[in-house]
Amino acid sequence: MPFRAFCYHSLTCRDAAFRYSHYIVAGAIRSLHCRPEQDRTEFTQMDCSSLSIYSFMEFATDLSCNEISRTKSNKKDILESFWLFRFRERAYEMFMHGYHSYMTYAFPADELMPLSCRGRVRGVTPSRGDVDDSLGNFSLTLIDTLDTLVVVGALDEFDRAVKLVVDTIRLDSDLIVSVFETNIRVLGGLLSGHLLAELVRAKDPTRLQWYNDRQLLKMAEDIGNRLLPAFNTSSGLPYSRINLRYGMLDHLKRQKDTCTACGGTMLLEMAALSRLTGNGVYEEKARKAMDFLWAQRHRTSDLMGTVLNVHSGDWVRRESGIGAGIDSYYEYCLKAYILLGDKSFLERFDRHYEAVMRYVNKGPLFVDVHMHRPTVATRSFMDALLAFWPGLQVLKGDVRRAVEMHEMLFQVVRKHKFLPEAFTHDFQVHWGEHPIRPEFIESTYFLFRATKDPHYLEVAKQVCVELLCMNCGRVSVKNSIFLFLRQMDSFVLSETFKYLFMIFAEPSDLPFDPDNYVLTTEAHFLPLSIGAQSEDIPRRLFIRPDDVSDSSDTTYEYANPFGADQEPTEADEAMRIRERTQNILEKLFDIQRQQEPHSGQCFKPLVLQPQ
Repeated sequence: MPFRAFCYHSLTCRDAAFRYSHYIVAGAIRSLHCRPEQDRTEFTQMDCSSLSIYSFMEFATDLSCNEISRTKSNKKDILESFWLFRFRERAYEMFMHGYHSYMTYAFPADELMPLSCRGRVRGVTPSRGDVDDSLGNFSLTLIDTLDTLVVVGALDEFDRAVKLVVDTIRLDSDLIVSVFETNIRVLGGLLSGHLLAELVRAKDPTRLQWYNDRQLLKMAEDIGNRLLPAFNTSSGLPYSRINLRYGMLDHLKRQKDTCTACGGTMLLEMAALSRLTGNGVYEEKARKAMDFLWAQRHRTSDLMGTVLNVHSGDWVRRESGIGAGIDSYYEYCLKAYILLGDKSFLERFDRHYEAVMRYVNKGPLFVDVHMHRPTVATRSFMDALLAFWPGLQVLKGDVRRAVEMHEMLFQVVRKHKFLPEAFTHDFQVHWGEHPIRPEFIESTYFLFRATKDPHYLEVAKQVCVELLCMNCGRVSVKNSIFLFLRQMDSFVLSETFKYLFMIFAEPSDLPFDPDNYVLTTEAHFLPLSIGAQSEDIPRRLFIRPDDVSDSSDTTYEYANPFGADQEPTEADEAMRIRERTQNILEKLFDIQRQQEPHSGQCFKPLVLQPQ
């Protein structure tokens, strides 16, 4: 590194007039100074990606330079903004690399195969079994990614992408698809794309002038109608699969089992579709499914099983946890309350939450148990999908326990460089794949929002650094010795990079306030105004009291149970909770030891006693 200097103005401000009066030198050697006329390239030789935010700020705080007085801003704040800028740009570039690779090598296929730079086409590329049920030859990745283009500010590309979806995509392929995946990815993507298209057009009438007939919403209505026959069961729970063209074929009706999450993750998208179109049938069907699931809980433990019969409601698999098969049912209990304002869903979530934290939570660990005998553990490993739970805890307002669980997950990430698909209670790899799932970074985003703790920026930075880039797209990891999967799931662009960008973004970097929306399980934006009881009082997520500007005269109806009187968990308190969690984990096992052969036996975890 020949010198340590950068010109702040040339990296963050497009306005030349502003540039000439506001610039800063972060450091200079041999009298090298930042001058307004110098080019950006002269000041980008400092590799901030190799610095943590802590070491970067320490370096910046110790600097002295005569030019510093030229800026009216606080030096430390400016340098922190620069660090955020570098990683925000990195997240943006990684997203755009994956997106352009998909558009170049895969579109109109559903997914990109990054090792071969080809598209994955249902019925053409070799089948992967049930995994392919998310593919419907409807350009899944493009639909799923529309709103991410708006988040990162790629509005020209968003205009082009929306037109491609409207002009080229058909939703009537003779293919059997997952009702659950089609709902959260396709219906959710179309709804969010439509809402943001109208937002972009309203803010800048020069954009999307052709989008004047709610075209994406009509496509959403089309796919919603194609999913409706799946709900024709005696219980109201949807069948797990449906043919896009012919509906519920006879052999599909014979598949009578579905997972709890599959039946319980429909309401947000279906309710939004009903309220945007005025046709209440979609919300009615999804509510009936949620009501039936609630009635099937174990009445003593309030826990749910994993798989049940869509007609009788009899439990087929009685394992209860917060991971695969159940996860997003709990998520939609809380988020249905947040979006729709129906307190019955909050009451259900609170009952489930208390049960999970009583029976499934064992200190910083989470252990699947038998729903009817919750003192009996059913397996000795955790799966990666449960990493969404800390983010949900933040929305509930239980930040302390969110910090505890996230720290446990971060120790797994530190040990293996990524979060394996499944790992044992002593952090050994149980299933060594990593398809770049978003749940861990999703929780990191919400915890940073709740605590403003720079630790969570460090966590996000590590996720950025560890992601692997191929000639086209981002590659998933098959196991802990870095064999590669030939896939880039649509959620990589729809969720993972969206959360990465948002965690490094400052409010002015986003084209809208995310607190005016609820994020679905696929990270699609649905406005809280959908559930507003009064047009006079806007609804808003409440993460921290200082998220609401002191200068604002607006009164908000807070949409989540993190009430206005609750004190936020500050960065120093979050640090103490993390340290305490680390101490407890060290009592269970030495997380820094060399990996040893695992016995496969489940040990009794140490219970974290409340302070």
